[in-house]
Amino acid sequence: MIRLAMFDMDGTLFDTREANFLSYERACAEIGVTVDRGFFLEKCYGRNARDFLPDLGVPREMYERVHSAKIEYYMDHLDSIVKNENLFDLIGVFRAQGIPCALVTTASRYNTDAILRVHGCEDLFDLVMASEDCKVPKPAPDCYLRAMEIFGVKPQECIIFEDSPAGIAAGKASGAGVYIVQG
Repeated sequence: MIRLAMFDMDGTLFDTREANFLSYERACAEIGVTVDRGFFLEKCYGRNARDFLPDLGVPREMYERVHSAKIEYYMDHLDSIVKNENLFDLIGVFRAQGIPCALVTTASRYNTDAILRVHGCEDLFDLVMASEDCKVPKPAPDCYLRAMEIFGVKPQECIIFEDSPAGIAAGKASGAGVYIVQG
């Protein structure tokens, strides 16, 4: 029996590829680094910035500057984000059955709140966990395990909706059932 449904945001609930690409492209251009769209979408999207910034050629001492600028520029591209209507319909089904729903993302709180607000979803989730709420990012299962602890449920009572390799690995490592969402 499912007692908690957990959803990733980027690539799962929302197609944020374009907003992420355009934001990182602009942030990297400021330090003289060119970002190839195909490379970014294939190799970087869905991964933690600290893991892929070296692949883009960003020097270590510039990671924080680039990531902070990306967060700022992201607000300029919220209109390019597309909602996964089918999953939101499923959230409605879970909620109608009294099953709590949690959003568990490695995106920043700032960007997460902005996306939820723009799409009218800010009151839809019983819990919203962003990168600031979990010290160890996916693929570690920590964020999912913390959500389970908050709701007092066991892994076998949960379902996780994920799309990225890191998120899928985190979900599986948590012991919950994982439904892989393909874009």
